Amino acid sequence: MTDTYEPRLRSEMRIARGALDRLREDLFHDAFAFRPLPPLTADHRLVRLLPRRAARYTRWLPHAAFASFTGMVMLVTFAEGGGLLGMVAALFVGVPMLMTLFRPVGAWWLSSGVLLFTSVFFGGYAMGPWNPVTFLSHLVVMLVVTLRTRPRVAAEMWVLTGVMGVFMGVFARAFRPYDPIGGDMAQLMLLSGVLLFAAAAVRGLRETKQQVAVQVAVTEVERSRRTVLEERTTIARELHDVVAHHMSVVAIQAEAAPYRVQDTPPELAAAFQTIRENAVAALTELRRVLGVVRSENPDAFADPEAPQPTLEALPGLIENVRSAGLSVEHVTTGAVRPLPQGVELSAYRIVQEALSNVLRHAPGAQARVEVSYVLGGLGLRVVNGAPNRLAKPSPGAGHGVLGMRERVAMLSGEMTAEATAEGGYEVAVFLPVAPGEQTAAGEAAA
Repeated sequence: MTDTYEPRLRSEMRIARGALDRLREDLFHDAFAFRPLPPLTADHRLVRLLPRRAARYTRWLPHAAFASFTGMVMLVTFAEGGGLLGMVAALFVGVPMLMTLFRPVGAWWLSSGVLLFTSVFFGGYAMGPWNPVTFLSHLVVMLVVTLRTRPRVAAEMWVLTGVMGVFMGVFARAFRPYDPIGGDMAQLMLLSGVLLFAAAAVRGLRETKQQVAVQVAVTEVERSRRTVLEERTTIARELHDVVAHHMSVVAIQAEAAPYRVQDTPPELAAAFQTIRENAVAALTELRRVLGVVRSENPDAFADPEAPQPTLEALPGLIENVRSAGLSVEHVTTGAVRPLPQGVELSAYRIVQEALSNVLRHAPGAQARVEVSYVLGGLGLRVVNGAPNRLAKPSPGAGHGVLGMRERVAMLSGEMTAEATAEGGYEVAVFLPVAPGEQTAAGEAAA
């Protein structure tokens, strides 16, 4: 019996000691510390609804509303008492209420002191041992403090208020038997407990919404970052294929060049040999660095040995999209000419992603793909009309647009993606190509 009693007693002592420590931390430690109520944030719904000129004043609307309410309570208290007594009563009621805006815990202690003072010197009320006006003021103070602090503080304030009520209603009244207690203390505490619980629930709901909003924002940032990294990984794989192809061509041509010329000078043969060795070394290093990137999470339906697509494969892509049920019009303007492989690959991927977005987010809409070979680069425009109202679009967060922007930024291009006045969406891209790059691309194609 003793063996089980002592551990249980020690456990209960630890619980009681922990409760006292939390009570001291919440209500005694830095009780009168300056904790002003912050104004409304700039993105608050109320601030956004009002004109911008009034925004800086709107942010202080809760302070002004509470101060006005306190002022009305003080005026009513002064009118009931009148004279000096009414003024003192108004200060007893208003000062603790206003103090909650700056020193919430200290305001509760001050209100508790006022409550005890009025109970000692002015007894016999209809609300138990409390003065009705000061108790209502004390209840408002507790509600505001609950909205500004953790729910545990509300429970502590409620319990201590009940303890003070029991003390004043039982022990202190023993010295004044002629002063009736009156009222029902249990009903009074039940009412205040329900109100404090509701205030704590409102604060908890508000904090939960804020935490959810923060978590959603963090998740969206992480998702966007992951999308960008995935797109960069895809670009790195494609870059590996493009550069590896050209370096292989350089190595093969450098190796075959001495055999195409009769009586090749030794110096020229040595130079070609050096070019071949450097190309092979660079190719090996490139495969060692980027080959790992290319092998991570390859597309399930992609052939790793297949050549990367160019604008020549665009008609096939559009036919595939048409077979999926999307009406697409393809227009090419300007003089068609070979472009650097990186530009053609990025242009193909951008059109591919734009058409995929139309399929997902604008089912039933008609799309138009414009490819413009202009002086100094390549222009792309993919625009779609309004979706069919009867069709249900697929959910999405716009990460395809992030991928397109990554490709355009890699080539120092320009891109706009925005909704149209007709209810559709438009993606416009310009990819610059230097004249030297165009010449090199044409010679490589030849």
